[in-house]
Amino acid sequence: MDVAITDTKYGKPSREQQMEAIMAEHETALLRYATRLVNSPVTAQDIVQNVFIKLFKCWKEGTHPSDRLKGWLYRVTHNQAVDYIRRESRLRTLHQKHAEQTLRNCPDGRNCPASLDERKEKVLSLLTKLHPREQQVILLRMEEGLSYKEISDITGRSEGNVGNILHHAVRKLSKQILSNVGLIPTTVKLGNVKL
Repeated sequence: MDVAITDTKYGKPSREQQMEAIMAEHETALLRYATRLVNSPVTAQDIVQNVFIKLFKCWKEGTHPSDRLKGWLYRVTHNQAVDYIRRESRLRTLHQKHAEQTLRNCPDGRNCPASLDERKEKVLSLLTKLHPREQQVILLRMEEGLSYKEISDITGRSEGNVGNILHHAVRKLSKQILSNVGLIPTTVKLGNVKL
């Protein structure tokens, strides 16, 4: 892991102080990202906690964060979330049951009142139908507001590839929304993008 630079000068913050500072700076954004990936704030807390434990285990005394730390944190958070999703495939079943229940509550699929939060949640639930790399790019761009460059650093993909994945993912989401017009009668703003 190359996310830290060694500095052996005296008078620098302790390892614990550095970890606290890193957690204070990145924890909220990582929790938000992980929550969107796994659709569970409690699970997201576990995932982010594991990320910081992993960082703490490989963090050596006398080091300080490099420019690559943020990308490493997002990448490890993503990998932890994907591992969780793979282990917990029943999440997809739960989402399917929720969708079936929604259809039972509004069988014609039209004229079903939904609040802005409900519409946003429905759009976010459609993310589960996208490929994990598309989910990752959509969430990093639209929920976290990261630039293509930052997403490129996190995912290990070129900026052009990030743009291509984002373009195709937004098109897929738009088609899914249009095919379920009754579920989302108006546009929903997800981060900086209206769908």
